[in-house]
Amino acid sequence: MPRRKQRESLEFAESEAPPDSVVATIDGAARGNPGPAAYGVVFADSAGKVLTQLAGRLGRATNNVAEYRALLVALTYARTQGWRAVKIRTDSELLARQLQGHYRVRSSALKPLHEQARQLIGSLDYFAVQAVARKLTRAADKLANAALDRRPVPRDERPARKKLSPAAPLSRAESRDATGTRTVRAVYEAGVLRPLEKLELMDGTEVEVTVRRLHDG
Repeated sequence: MPRRKQRESLEFAESEAPPDSVVATIDGAARGNPGPAAYGVVFADSAGKVLTQLAGRLGRATNNVAEYRALLVALTYARTQGWRAVKIRTDSELLARQLQGHYRVRSSALKPLHEQARQLIGSLDYFAVQAVARKLTRAADKLANAALDRRPVPRDERPARKKLSPAAPLSRAESRDATGTRTVRAVYEAGVLRPLEKLELMDGTEVEVTVRRLHDG
């Protein structure tokens, strides 16, 4: 008798998607499998208008781990933005089928990542995941490879935006978030730089730190 799943499927009918849903196209890249890895995420609204692009390095990982880490970045960012309805597009059939419950998660490296993903998904009002052709995740792939090469994404490599009716402009705070750059206060103690606020970063994410002393002491 087949094992009963917590949910029959994590893939919902397209007609059920609420109008305020966002679409996150994700990609994880690893050179060497395992090797240096990075992620790329492109968020768009339900009409296809690009909202935010995210990219970062992950340290050493396999392709499958990088795909899951890209998923976790997307879900975590969606939570910080208050987005309650999310659809994931990925070219990883393994990731999609595991989230849908069609494939078992056998890898010890993927099990904790899968569990983290399910917990984040459980906090959403709507979630769907779709396995798509690689050409449809090309924008996210270019972001991941740009992160691996430590270079900015050229303007002509940014995902094209569909021509839509004018939308409200992003606020300054939202624009700053879209770059993936934050300014935080930290304290240096016993040889360790300790942030004074919580950072929404995955373990192994590489960041660039600029130190500016606020006061002597």
